[in-house]
Amino acid sequence: MIVLKAAQEKVLGALQAVSGIVERRHTLPILANVLIRKTGSQVELTSSDLEIQVRTTAEFDGDASNFATTVGARKLIDILRSLPADQIVTLSTAQNKLTLQGGKSRFTLQTLPADDFPLVQEAADFGPVFSVPQKTLKMLINQVHFAMAVHDIRYYLNGILFVAEGKSLTLVATDGHRLALAQANLDVEIPKQEVILPRKTVLELQRLLKDEKDDKENSPIEMRFAGNQAKFSFSGMEFVTKLVEGKFPDYNRVIPKNHKNHVTLGRAPLLASLQRAAILTSEKFKGVRVNIEPGVLRIASSNAEQEEAKEELEVDYDGDAIEIGFNVTYLMDALANMSVEMVKLELQDTNSSALFTVPEQAGFKYVVMPMRI
Repeated sequence: MIVLKAAQEKVLGALQAVSGIVERRHTLPILANVLIRKTGSQVELTSSDLEIQVRTTAEFDGDASNFATTVGARKLIDILRSLPADQIVTLSTAQNKLTLQGGKSRFTLQTLPADDFPLVQEAADFGPVFSVPQKTLKMLINQVHFAMAVHDIRYYLNGILFVAEGKSLTLVATDGHRLALAQANLDVEIPKQEVILPRKTVLELQRLLKDEKDDKENSPIEMRFAGNQAKFSFSGMEFVTKLVEGKFPDYNRVIPKNHKNHVTLGRAPLLASLQRAAILTSEKFKGVRVNIEPGVLRIASSNAEQEEAKEELEVDYDGDAIEIGFNVTYLMDALANMSVEMVKLELQDTNSSALFTVPEQAGFKYVVMPMRI
């Protein structure tokens, strides 16, 4: 039976959309597979890791009958990638095997029964639907994702706080050493929500969401929340994820309010100087010293081999002379994820956290703690 027949790029695109969450090694071997469910000419592809489930539907040529199976997602993608983009490929099934044929190439893959595939148990009662433009959510995620914790024992930091209220949508991420906040104003009122999205969900949404360059119409993403689950629908995709339970830190207390010293400077020159200074930082601490005084900002680093780097930038600054240490990675992460020309740095003294803002984006704030060097 022919399950589907289409150009390589169309089949590959549908598979890649759902395969980001598939793990090669898992306690359940079937979770390395993608569920293929055919109803007439409509083919539904589903992947799951027991906490996140991604589904997409596409129309393909093929036999009109109904059929379901599961097959190794990565192998199928690797095979499709190796074929030309305009190659017509056929996926057919016989005797618990799936055969992919393209031109004179033929591959036979082992399958596992569709009934054994563990779908995520969806919540019985999701709240009201609300939608925001995909580019808005993608922009907010891009501005904060790098500040999420990785495998922190405080599990609620391994993700981002998602706060919707009125016409405002705010995303916050912190690992305890730095905090990134991005806020956007929406055209419509949205119901009050405050949830923590897991790290893996955030990175997968970042990969899948389209921005205005990809999508001329920029179709919205529809969202619904239940007690411990979220459901997102966009671009023919359905994305269900568990939420992180726990109390996110009070981010408003972390953001400095009245720093008296501030300087506006070019993002690219500052990032380039930090990248050069980072070459000679110690492997373990990654520390740089930032010294600012009227007219000049100096960056210095050194390491255990007594090697040194010194950078100097001319700045329009007439505040206090301050010397402060930072983990250079925390500064570079923020600057590398911005797409603006100018950034504003606000400082109080050697021991207080620094605040980065963007003159033309009132909704972005990045706080980084100082370090002793």
